[in-house]
Amino acid sequence: MMKEKMNEAINRQINEEAFSSYLYLSMSAWFERRNLKGFANWMKVQAQEEAVHAKIFFDHIVERGGEVKLLSIAAPKTEWASPLEAFRDTLEHEKHITSCIHGLMDLAIEEKDHAGAIALQWFVTEQVEEEANAEELLAKVEMVGESKNGLFMMDRELGARVFKLPTGVTI
Repeated sequence: MMKEKMNEAINRQINEEAFSSYLYLSMSAWFERRNLKGFANWMKVQAQEEAVHAKIFFDHIVERGGEVKLLSIAAPKTEWASPLEAFRDTLEHEKHITSCIHGLMDLAIEEKDHAGAIALQWFVTEQVEEEANAEELLAKVEMVGESKNGLFMMDRELGARVFKLPTGVTI
């Protein structure tokens, strides 16, 4: 059985992940309006990943006999000055999520919740990848600057991204 403090914290994390999905969908819509379909695709895939993360936390609570309490999802930002600003926000958001995951891991250790700590290890590793991807894309957008050719090439590259369900996860 999951302890109440951990149950509440994971419910909050479900909300964080759901907000993340909304944020990336909002960014996708922003890129769509600017006819940057590849950038929009990358953000849509990111939104799908975040929705799956919420589902993994949801399933963890259910499997451990806890109580899922879905919280209201805040409206995300809808406008960015440039692709650069969108990717700066992406990196900052991923750093925020990393902090949340680390807080959950700290709580799991404090509560001696071994099953929770094992489940959270996947997220700790995932966040290293998420931040690295966001940093790489931000650096590329910074290099491209105002170059329309550079943006076109990046758009093409980002359009190739496809969603892959993590191993062992069902939706």
